[in-house]
Amino acid sequence: MANANGQGFGLRPAMRVGNTPAIQGQSKYEIDAGEANAIYNGEPVKVDISASTGGYIVTAAAGTAMVGTLNGVTFTDATTLKPTFANFYKGGVTPANSEDITAFVNDDPFQEYIIATDATLGGTLALRKSKVGLTYATTASAGDDTNGRSSLRLGISTAATTAKQLRMVRIAEDVENQDQTAANCSVIVKVNLHQYLVGSLATGI
Repeated sequence: MANANGQGFGLRPAMRVGNTPAIQGQSKYEIDAGEANAIYNGEPVKVDISASTGGYIVTAAAGTAMVGTLNGVTFTDATTLKPTFANFYKGGVTPANSEDITAFVNDDPFQEYIIATDATLGGTLALRKSKVGLTYATTASAGDDTNGRSSLRLGISTAATTAKQLRMVRIAEDVENQDQTAANCSVIVKVNLHQYLVGSLATGI
């Protein structure tokens, strides 16, 4: 049967590697004032390491190293001069006094996440099993401006034995979304290219 998921929902924290409880701690980072690109809740992000714009949080492109996932932002509104909280960064925000935006990021290198697949895992048991343990890129970054949630999914066609952004660990125990023969199956992944472990190198762990 088809899965209940109608679309992608980005990366949702689950357990931690080793099936230990996830504290889901969040670290504070900064988004540059006026950053034009939206960053959605549950979207992979990285610390920009370029010489001219480095140090700020930006979207981590599909398949590249990331530091974690965005879980919200806060800034001083330029009009009301009041603290403003949002679960995503809508883009083009310049706070009062041109201050930067504070971003809350789940940056635990050993956090596991639930993500929806963008396609079937395969028509046979052998094909489906063979997808576990491989690394993947995500679909293009996108999101919902109403609820702020990312809509990216795991790109099944990108499966590789070489290092990519995420590694599939197992199928999620989600009774409404565990049909591996249909798109939007919920699976558990771990960050394979984490900036705190491999930097920008093309080697995983």
